[in-house]
Amino acid sequence: MCEARTTLSPPPLGDLHTDLSQRVVLHAADAVWQPSPQPGVQRRLLDRWGGERARATSLVRYAPGARFNTHVHDGGEEILVLEGVFSDETGDHPAGTYLRNPPGSSHAPFSQPGCLLYVKLRHFAADDTAAVRIDTRSAAWQADAVPGLWFLPLHSHGGTDTLLLRAGPNCWFDMHSHPGGEELLVVEGVLYDDLGCYPRHTWTRSPRWSRHAPHTMAEGAVSLVKRGHLAPPTRPAAAKDA
Repeated sequence: MCEARTTLSPPPLGDLHTDLSQRVVLHAADAVWQPSPQPGVQRRLLDRWGGERARATSLVRYAPGARFNTHVHDGGEEILVLEGVFSDETGDHPAGTYLRNPPGSSHAPFSQPGCLLYVKLRHFAADDTAAVRIDTRSAAWQADAVPGLWFLPLHSHGGTDTLLLRAGPNCWFDMHSHPGGEELLVVEGVLYDDLGCYPRHTWTRSPRWSRHAPHTMAEGAVSLVKRGHLAPPTRPAAAKDA
């Protein structure tokens, strides 16, 4: 079982967890929600470079009926709908929908029933211009070499890969490293590794060349994983050839 957590104070707007050489673990039970400038919309800050117009990773919660006016995403926007239904001019996007709105795109989002989103803003490369819409509920998952593990590729560009991983009950991964770092959000269930326990909606960011050996217990887990985006995948000095 995961240990009980304590509630934290809201982080101020501005730089937050910007040192990519440090491991960050933000447990769901510690979540602090802050109002956004838009009525009915709250956010849980995960990392952030800058003030109100920031390069940021957040969980965003829409109250029923909340909406934004039309706005442009100058650096792109990546979304995974975690709960409810998120809507804009392209349609209604229920829980399990993965969206990418490239730099220069615009929309006027809203949610009639309310929703919870994972959102990354201003993280796109300048040449990453494809709009993406994937319903992960009906997409074809692929079996991994690890027994009990399936994956669903969502996006790949410039050495960065984004995917969903579904680990069944009592699934054990081998110890492995992430040359370009790893960012992970537990979408369902509980994930464990040799460093801790990560219930649903816990977010972790591990630096380049970090190592771990994840596993699940009876409940299994689904996680959103992003790899290769934290630094160029150079080999550490200790691993260089003589």
